[in-house]
Amino acid sequence: MHEMANSIPGPSSCRPSDGDDGHPGRRLRAVLLDALGTLLTFEPPAPYLRAALRERLGLDVSEAAATAAIRAEIAYYRAHLHEGRDVASLADLRRRSAEAMRPALGTDADTGVLTGALLAALRFRAYPDAPPALRELRARGLRLVVVSNWDVSLHERLAETGLTGLVDGAVASAELGHAKPDRAIFEHALALAGAAPEEALHAGDSPDADVRGALAAGLRAVLVARDGAAAAPAGVPVVRSLAELPGLCQYP
Repeated sequence: MHEMANSIPGPSSCRPSDGDDGHPGRRLRAVLLDALGTLLTFEPPAPYLRAALRERLGLDVSEAAATAAIRAEIAYYRAHLHEGRDVASLADLRRRSAEAMRPALGTDADTGVLTGALLAALRFRAYPDAPPALRELRARGLRLVVVSNWDVSLHERLAETGLTGLVDGAVASAELGHAKPDRAIFEHALALAGAAPEEALHAGDSPDADVRGALAAGLRAVLVARDGAAAAPAGVPVVRSLAELPGLCQYP
């Protein structure tokens, strides 16, 4: 829920064509972006988990066991990510998420060691098309805000992947207490961007949380379908790469 003190150009010169939102020719001033699956991805964690367990515990687990452990951790985390709202609650969430791996791993290792192994296995990176797309959007004078269903560590992930300096703000659902598709998280992001709903576009990979959530909040929407599999509601553009996003500056 941070606004980043970056100096940006003035309002975008990109003017959308007449649309159905009742604001013909309303200038686009901001682009909101989802994080995971849109800007960020992560390396397959099971091999890193196996390596971390060998290094820290001398424990050699099979690829199948590591994969099952990661699957259990992801399921637990997704159900509880809203609880990681600050440093203390995030640390507790990470411990509990690591504990979710224990049955699959069959170990009585200390929770702290398991947590360390889990964190070592999670290696995020920006998609190669993200930095250049963000630079191009900002060169057009657009304000950029990341809007993600994530715990408070979203800001750390953006920093470690080199994206912090390329956006003007970020809001994690856990720190706000509202998750996409709730309109409240979009409204908060719009406040950070200094834009009205009809002056903003949101891009994300979830047809429900991102696309339908943005549309319900009065924004335009773009579906990011990197694998080409997801389907968008009628009239919503679909891109397979963020390199296509600046070209949609004209999208009503």
